[in-house]
Amino acid sequence: MTDHILKIRNSVIQHGPSNDRVYLMKLASGDHLEVPAQVETIAKENGYSKIFSKIPSSSIGHFQEMGHVEEAHVPGLYDGEETACFMGKFLSTERSKERYPDEIEGVISAALSKLGSSKEVELLEDEECSICAEDDVEEMAKIYSQVFPSYPFPIHEPAYLLRTMDENLIYFGIRKSGKLVALSSCEMDVEHSNVEMTDFATLPEFRGRGYSYHLLDRMEKKMREMFIITAYTIARARSYGINTVFSRNSYVYAGTLVNNTNISGGIESMNVWYKRLDQM
Repeated sequence: MTDHILKIRNSVIQHGPSNDRVYLMKLASGDHLEVPAQVETIAKENGYSKIFSKIPSSSIGHFQEMGHVEEAHVPGLYDGEETACFMGKFLSTERSKERYPDEIEGVISAALSKLGSSKEVELLEDEECSICAEDDVEEMAKIYSQVFPSYPFPIHEPAYLLRTMDENLIYFGIRKSGKLVALSSCEMDVEHSNVEMTDFATLPEFRGRGYSYHLLDRMEKKMREMFIITAYTIARARSYGINTVFSRNSYVYAGTLVNNTNISGGIESMNVWYKRLDQM
């Protein structure tokens, strides 16, 4: 079952049994006193085991008083000035325990060892990278369904892809001989000049060709054209590949979100990385 996105006052949350959590995606100005309690009520009424919140640092005090802890932080996420704090409150002991601490530490160390050692990937003559259009959503949904048995958002549904294209997402794709083989997206918060680099997927038979590096480079160029200041990603903590992609591209490790997201068939921890796009 797909988790639902809805508004509480002027803030935006996602909740449901798939991720077994409430995710406070956007905390509106003036909502920081009322919304945390409402979010906790929703979590307890539904028996969820985690509350995950992305909030401005100016609101952290009230969340900490309610038992939330900072798992990661991204300086300048809001307008290039205010830090974003990624907060977690665990409603079950099991959810709070990291099952693979040594493996995740190894991934982070390996990725950091490649920090800033950029890798340029040139496409072949029969390959091209472009922004996806409405006509692509059926093909895109098939790729996401094949790559991810589960995902925190319904990217396997063409209607969702179409709707988000009309809202705040730009999808990028690589085609080989006309066939779509790799995807990614920019989920933009234009109001606060930040973007999440997300939804990377490559068909299994086309992996190992460095498509993610090429996609990320293209995404960054587009975001700079739109005067977006800060980029970040929430990457699977046990994936050497995707963490290395961001580290090589000079993204800074910002923290790990423990047992945060239902992706590829189960709840996984996620690493946060960020980069200022206005600083070369």
